[in-house]
Amino acid sequence: MGAFLAAFRTNRTKIWVGAVTLLLVFYLVVSFQRSILLLTDNNLAAKAIGAAYLVLPIVGAWALIRELMFGARTEKMARILEAEGGLPVDDLPRTPAGRIIRAAADQEFEKYKAEAEAAPDDWRSWFRLSCAYDAAGDRKRARASMRDAGRLFRGNVPA
Repeated sequence: MGAFLAAFRTNRTKIWVGAVTLLLVFYLVVSFQRSILLLTDNNLAAKAIGAAYLVLPIVGAWALIRELMFGARTEKMARILEAEGGLPVDDLPRTPAGRIIRAAADQEFEKYKAEAEAAPDDWRSWFRLSCAYDAAGDRKRARASMRDAGRLFRGNVPA
């Protein structure tokens, strides 16, 4: 039982991603089925709704695949950086509630921003910049920087 709980704690995020993915796939399959039913109806309005409804599973499947690939690539980059000893150290001071103190994160951010500006073609610097954006609370820029890191990673790492 102890080994099971340890494995669950270690893989909690992957388990939740798998559960949400299964629910989304179920929803996409049902949406696709309903759109086909509407497309086979004799009513012209039902056919139009079915055609419009067919777009949902297509866009949903595309978004799901894209996000899963993003997550897998991010995890692969993190493993490489960890093996190289290049992951940013999470030693920023925190509030009693566990939140990172913003001023400290902003100060640390400047270091990683300068690193990324000095090496704009290095995915490692963009990965670390993404972590700094995340620590500073800027999730949108963190994600954009991680996408840049992933793009550079795909171009520089042999398959």
